[in-house]
Amino acid sequence: QVWLEESGGDSVEAGESLTLSCKVSGNTFCEHAMSWYRQYPEREREFVATIDRDGTTTYADSVKERFTISQVDAKNTNRNTVYLQMNSLKVEDTAVYYCKLSPASNPPPWCGTNRHLEVWGQGTLVTVSS
Repeated sequence: QVWLEESGGDSVEAGESLTLSCKVSGNTFCEHAMSWYRQYPEREREFVATIDRDGTTTYADSVKERFTISQVDAKNTNRNTVYLQMNSLKVEDTAVYYCKLSPASNPPPWCGTNRHLEVWGQGTLVTVSS
């Protein structure tokens, strides 16, 4: 069984920085892409950033130049941790942030059916005040 443990959510003021962490627990038996999403009250969950198994990163336009996604132990199938460094936070960044593990764009051939794994974290609240 695989689960994601998020941490780092907090209340900060606009302009400050915050780092979220997401630790993979359990063995995925594969290398996956890791992403961050966020959700505002009564809104759909929206994409924030992703990092693929080869280190390729993609960001939503709203967070480019301010947020950075990174990971450690990317090749370790049961100890991968992904981070979201958030700088120059804005009030509109206030949301619940979710970590997601999903299939990589080019998974290793030894993954077999494990490459299809998709898991969400429980979410961590970030509040930015003016």
